[in-house]
Amino acid sequence: MKTQPNRNSIFIDFAKSLLSKRQNNLCTSSLKTEVIDYLKELIDFLFPHFSSKVYYSSDDVLAKLQLLERNLIGIIKLLNSNYAKDAAEIARKFIEQIPELHDKLWEDANAIFKGDPAAETVDEVILAYPGFMAIVIYRLAHELYRLKLPIIPRIVTEYGHEITGIDIHPGAQIGSPFFIDHGTGIVIGETSIIGKNVKIYQGVTLGALSVDKKLAQTKRHPTIEDDVIIYSQAVILGGDTVIGKNSIIGGNAWITQSIPENSIVYNKSEVRVRSNVEFENSIDFII
Repeated sequence: MKTQPNRNSIFIDFAKSLLSKRQNNLCTSSLKTEVIDYLKELIDFLFPHFSSKVYYSSDDVLAKLQLLERNLIGIIKLLNSNYAKDAAEIARKFIEQIPELHDKLWEDANAIFKGDPAAETVDEVILAYPGFMAIVIYRLAHELYRLKLPIIPRIVTEYGHEITGIDIHPGAQIGSPFFIDHGTGIVIGETSIIGKNVKIYQGVTLGALSVDKKLAQTKRHPTIEDDVIIYSQAVILGGDTVIGKNSIIGGNAWITQSIPENSIVYNKSEVRVRSNVEFENSIDFII
């Protein structure tokens, strides 16, 4: 008869394994919760549309910036790594970018308002457009990515993905203004480069031709030059693929090679309309 292993012994071994993983892991405590809360705090500060706090003077704004800097230091210290010792310097550099980020985001909001006939005000864009919110979250995450912080930028953009349905890697380089229309299902890969005044519709993928891990440090995703429009469900793949400026990429196009400037690329499909009397087989679908 086999003897059952001692229950306490199993749990003790599990406890040792669990503690080892927690101690050797890159982050401790409630990092994800803290990062998302900090992101919301940043957005509240940048756009009064989301905030109950009113800033009456320059001193109020400066005090808030100092608080944001201190809070970011605290979050960086949750990383179980050498980044903790550089937390103050990283936080300082990030906060210094806030004025420029603010200008870019208002450019983005105005571009969406001017480019979308359905938008009645810039306030509507800021409050109700998931494309704009995805851009806000990406731009904040990108600055953290540029400072070479691990994990935190990805937590930020994956939260953006969760609430908007738009997946932008924080490593992508995106000019301003940038216009995402509708946006659901858009994927923009890590090494994508997007110029100024680019407009992208729902379902567009800027992806890689290969997912080989050995290509991690190479340019795997396409370059989109200035003033390009990419319509819904288009797929553009490859790090050597360049879409020349002022081009239009039609819906459902599949592109793996570079496109010259001022081009129009479209996927030609045929839709035939016939009388139901002419059609031999009856169509009676129940869905």
